[in-house]
Amino acid sequence: MDITRRDLTAAGIGALAAGALGTPAMAAEGLVADLPEGLDEFALAVEAYIYAYPLVTMEMTRRVITNVAEAEGSRGPMGHLIKLRQYPDAEFRDVTAPNADTLYTTAFFDVGDEPWVVSLPDMKDRYALFPMLDGWTTVFDVPGKRTTGTDAQTFVVTGPGWEGTLPEGVTQYKSPTSIVWLLGRIYCTGTQEDYAEVHKLQDEVKLYPLSAWGKDWTPPKGKVDPSIDMKTAVREQVNNMDAIEYFTLFAELLKRNPPTDADAPMVVKLAELGIVPGQDFDKTKFDPAFVKRVPQLGFARIMTHFKFSGGDVQDIDGWGFTTKTGIYGTNYIQRALITAIGLGANRPQDAIYPTSLKSDSGVIKRAYNGSEKYVLTFKKGLTPPVSGFWSLTMYDADYFFVDNPLNRYSISARQPLKANPDGSIDLFIQHESPGADKESNWLPAPKGKFILMMRLYWPNESNPSIIDGSWTIPPVKKVS
Repeated sequence: MDITRRDLTAAGIGALAAGALGTPAMAAEGLVADLPEGLDEFALAVEAYIYAYPLVTMEMTRRVITNVAEAEGSRGPMGHLIKLRQYPDAEFRDVTAPNADTLYTTAFFDVGDEPWVVSLPDMKDRYALFPMLDGWTTVFDVPGKRTTGTDAQTFVVTGPGWEGTLPEGVTQYKSPTSIVWLLGRIYCTGTQEDYAEVHKLQDEVKLYPLSAWGKDWTPPKGKVDPSIDMKTAVREQVNNMDAIEYFTLFAELLKRNPPTDADAPMVVKLAELGIVPGQDFDKTKFDPAFVKRVPQLGFARIMTHFKFSGGDVQDIDGWGFTTKTGIYGTNYIQRALITAIGLGANRPQDAIYPTSLKSDSGVIKRAYNGSEKYVLTFKKGLTPPVSGFWSLTMYDADYFFVDNPLNRYSISARQPLKANPDGSIDLFIQHESPGADKESNWLPAPKGKFILMMRLYWPNESNPSIIDGSWTIPPVKKVS
């Protein structure tokens, strides 16, 4: 990824600002007119901002989620298992694009000083996966039904450069960074009976440091830092940082979460800005004129990648989706985009998340709005082809759940859905109820704008398959 002088022309900035931020196009004098000799340096700073975005976002997410004394709800201290006992609701703001199909069993832990042990119970063929993300949001390993099965299993997660001896019979997973986010998901139908069954499984998951192997160990209480903002959404907190605050934190994080070998060219570029892995940020090398402008343009550039991705994001019948998630290599802009709109995304073999922002009706595609009525129709036998499960989720314009009278944030085969006489299935997407006889197929929408996301867990890799293009999601049609 290279941000060039051409990218920073007035026209380029205007397109980015208008497309990504929903504001009038910024004229050249707004961001770079007074930097005629500094456009290359400004472009480099924007490139560095995009590169750093996942690591900074992961850290801010970790701070908010772990800044409690004991595990409760969606939060828990470092090294504590967080067990969500029901689906997240409209008040949930810890992570964008949350999942309402599984019960999360998650934890943040630090393997920089010693390895940590994870023990999973026998899931008895229930769909589950326990991906582990490093500090850069890379999914470095995925124990679960697709890969290791659902029998009881124990593994040890080690940190960068760790050398030592592990107990017999355990699998070693190597984290490239000290930060590890275990983001387990166990499928649940959402009934009280199935909640109880999954709760039993969650309670049998164990997490502890390797030094506690064979011992009774209770995680210590967490220390609460009152200076941490626990109310503002993480993405907003990150985006509100000026460049000095942002890069100071980034440099600190690099000390325990090193770049990969493939990042070597970027590391050279970072040094020009005063960012050297293992050292504090040298802000004397950073132009003060960039402090506010770099974050503005950096985030705008990230968000426009959704539409202008060069093939990273496909658009078929109004559904944008990508198979480039979980593992990114040096595709930093794609990694930053997924961080911004779907932090915690799986590898494509485990899940693909087609997203739709506009209906397919009419000559001009318009953003979804709850004042209108829409329908998504699956022809007979052509519901999403998966080995895990599928769902259609409703979000507001900021990728958070929408409050509604049914407390229904996603719709799937677990409803159960009613078929038409010809075997097809209609999903009704609108603000008002379509009627009692159709409510099982209703996904409630807000009064204003909204976003749709389809989740395909363990998608087929051969015909019919969204991966090879032999199956596609039907377009969402506006009902006249």
